[in-house]
Amino acid sequence: MSFQVNTAFVQQYKSTVDFLLQQKGGRLAATVMNDTFQGKAAKAVEQVGLVVPTKNLSRHADTPLISTPHDSRWVYPNDYDWADLIDDEDKLRMIIDPTSPYAQNAVNAMRRAQDEEILLAFFGTAKTGENGTTSTTFPSGQIVAVNKGASANVGLTVAKLREAKRLLLAAGVDIDNDPLYCAITSSEHDSLLNEAQAISLDYNTRPVLVDGRITAFMGFNFVQCEFSDSTSYPTAGVAGGTGSLVNGSNQRLVPCWAKSGMLLGTWNDVQLSVDRRPDKRNSVQVYATGTFGATRLQEKKIVQILCA
Repeated sequence: MSFQVNTAFVQQYKSTVDFLLQQKGGRLAATVMNDTFQGKAAKAVEQVGLVVPTKNLSRHADTPLISTPHDSRWVYPNDYDWADLIDDEDKLRMIIDPTSPYAQNAVNAMRRAQDEEILLAFFGTAKTGENGTTSTTFPSGQIVAVNKGASANVGLTVAKLREAKRLLLAAGVDIDNDPLYCAITSSEHDSLLNEAQAISLDYNTRPVLVDGRITAFMGFNFVQCEFSDSTSYPTAGVAGGTGSLVNGSNQRLVPCWAKSGMLLGTWNDVQLSVDRRPDKRNSVQVYATGTFGATRLQEKKIVQILCA
């Protein structure tokens, strides 16, 4: 069991469990495409490229043969697990049975790992080609500058969201049928609260600010994800590789995307088991495991906004 469990020993204290503040996770899975796979890697989608017809200017001319471009996008799994032990001797000293809270804590951690896989796949190197051997980096043309519409480094602004929307529309994203999302932290949310266009009914046909929160604006649905600025996470498909959501200029990389532009691949969804461990003096082990990965499906359906 956790070496810090003695803090829960009974000394005439309340018998409830109070979780330390944490993000529950699982916030992004519903905002992207989902599929299940097997094997060490999977072809996420077959991509068919743009073709242009020829204009027929003469009678009985030869039929034009126009080669249709094909490509593939690959997704790679990462394995995650978590475990902790519960000793019978500790349970005797506690009012509560910690098995259920430990299980809930484990699921929260695994779902956060799922979110992190998706977040890093937004701007990470995607694998394409017949065998997934071609590296596709995120294009600079899909990046909104940190000072867009301002003279200095600023956070999330209406001008930046407008530019992100313009890029998606220019690429042909069907925003009427393809939901748009934007993952923000509390810092970006606070920046938007300073934007009169985002909170004033003078600029909006319906209230945007509800109970002090902006959950949607300009067609984007905001998803709050308090991802760490300083933590590096595993990069899908890269052995020992790590990624970050902050660049070398200490600017946060805020993703805006159409749902069909991202994919969460699941090899093994979060599994939870509670078992006795004879090798640990018959202690109860709470164990969680999962295997999943994410990839960007189309670069033009993703926009990166740089925020101070």
